[in-house]
Amino acid sequence: MIREMTRDEIPVCADIIRKSFQTVADEFGFTKENAPYFTAFATNEERLQHWMDVEHRLLYVWEEEGVLCGFYCLLFKDDSCELGSLSVLPEYRHKGIGKKFLEHACEVARSKGVSKIDLSIVEENQVLRKWYEQNGAVHLGTKKFDFFPFTCGYMEIKL
Repeated sequence: MIREMTRDEIPVCADIIRKSFQTVADEFGFTKENAPYFTAFATNEERLQHWMDVEHRLLYVWEEEGVLCGFYCLLFKDDSCELGSLSVLPEYRHKGIGKKFLEHACEVARSKGVSKIDLSIVEENQVLRKWYEQNGAVHLGTKKFDFFPFTCGYMEIKL
């Protein structure tokens, strides 16, 4: 079930994000040393508090049988929003939670009157890129940053 995250769930959600993105780090060889700003290493409670209190992101969780096992957020801009940290704990993957999160994000964004959702991925993660494309995202391009050992891929979903 998708619902808004509560303030007291910040520590659990920070952990969900780290654990979820750690599988990507492990697969592609990212470490705290070579990618300190990667989500698996850079997400902490302070960051989620900042998202909630300063950026006023909408923060959502997936709860299954009393267990929080997924998270995502939306940061609204003028006519678009950014999908961030879509995360599902490894043991809960392949149950359709990510797809339901994405559908929910589109519904929320439409209800706020925006025309598109922007998102970014590790470009080398072709499985994830294909999944987003199968769910309506279009690849826009890439950018390489010195502080990441990977290429950032940029995608959008038109609403």
